[in-house]
Amino acid sequence: FDSARGYGNGAAEQILGRAVKGCREKVVIASKVVHCPPEKATEAIEASLRDLDTDYVDLYICHWPRPSLSFEPFFEEMQRQKEAGKIRAIGVSNFSRIQLEEAMAFGDIVSLQPPYSLLWRHVEADAMPVCAAKGLSILAYSPMAQGILTGKFGPDHQFKRGDNRRANRLFQEPVFTRVQDALAALQPIADRHTITLGQLALAWVIAQPGACAIAGARNAAQARENAQAGALSLPP
Repeated sequence: FDSARGYGNGAAEQILGRAVKGCREKVVIASKVVHCPPEKATEAIEASLRDLDTDYVDLYICHWPRPSLSFEPFFEEMQRQKEAGKIRAIGVSNFSRIQLEEAMAFGDIVSLQPPYSLLWRHVEADAMPVCAAKGLSILAYSPMAQGILTGKFGPDHQFKRGDNRRANRLFQEPVFTRVQDALAALQPIADRHTITLGQLALAWVIAQPGACAIAGARNAAQARENAQAGALSLPP
């Protein structure tokens, strides 16, 4: 399960903590904190442990880098927390190749969490080669490009106020029409495998070397549908 301190100011971690109570050892929990001074990182980790009602977080991730702050004290503190057993592994999210290489000098980084999908592939030319060379996992977020790769959003769809997809250029012209053309080309591939467009998008991401997909779901049916993508094997 992927969570973060910033999701509802701890509310998401509290809900997750209640959900996995009694079966904590059967799940892997990742949470995130924004790059901050080391004392704030310690406070965030303690708050995560409290809200998740657990003694450790399997993967603790630097959610966003702040170029105005040095990486050294932050990641050295993360490393100390790892050695203390409060976090089991350290990851980063939204880091460029240069930022990733700098952070790796101060901590044992095991993963990068970038936006990555059929429609958003910048990481392939930036940090992914470093991850492959150093054995870091790619934890792809928005693998369905905020849902547009499911094919469920038509040209007249209106997002509610506060939905960040209102500002996403994938949902705006002239890009939106190009996305629809791409979906039309992908549909026969999905049909050939008897799967949905969303499952095809997920299967493509997890077929990339060293990559897995963080798939969101709004209900149990969507979670089951997403999970079925893990059994698919796409030809090159």
